[in-house]
Amino acid sequence: MPGTEDSVKSRRFLRHFLPDMVYGANDGLITTFAIVAGVTGAGLSATVVLILGFSSLLADAFSMATSNYLAQRTPAGGESQTSRRHAARHATVTFLGFVVPGLVPLLAYLLPVAGDYRFALAAATTLFMLFLVGVGRGLAASLPALRAGLEMFLVGALAAGVAYGVGALGALLADGGIAL
Repeated sequence: MPGTEDSVKSRRFLRHFLPDMVYGANDGLITTFAIVAGVTGAGLSATVVLILGFSSLLADAFSMATSNYLAQRTPAGGESQTSRRHAARHATVTFLGFVVPGLVPLLAYLLPVAGDYRFALAAATTLFMLFLVGVGRGLAASLPALRAGLEMFLVGALAAGVAYGVGALGALLADGGIAL
């Protein structure tokens, strides 16, 4: 039956690299959106959102990918059985799993969207993507999909709320609104 072998390989690949993909996607979405939320909370410009968003996106993706590579190559109770090629594949999946979804919060600042709607659009698309990644995680790992989606949605919303609040407080302190 044509395609069956490819389907089996695809499922095996997905199962093998799913933790790297989910971890990368979750962190890419949340950390990038936290930057967007913090900058917005501070009342800074869309240019600052993009500069900090992209620098954080790429630096964090590189950091996670290299950390995954090193973790794969670290022996657990003896000699490492993981080849450099195998570790590099995990690192690459982590990098791409971080960067591709991590672009989502920045799209509202790259597309021709009215300034007043950018943050709302970034929040809606990011939280929706977190929910979808969670549902995908649930389906692939035989977990309750709705619950897995809601967990990731909630974690992302809480992180963004913290970042927005810190940005707003930082702006207030910097503007002399609160004397310490």
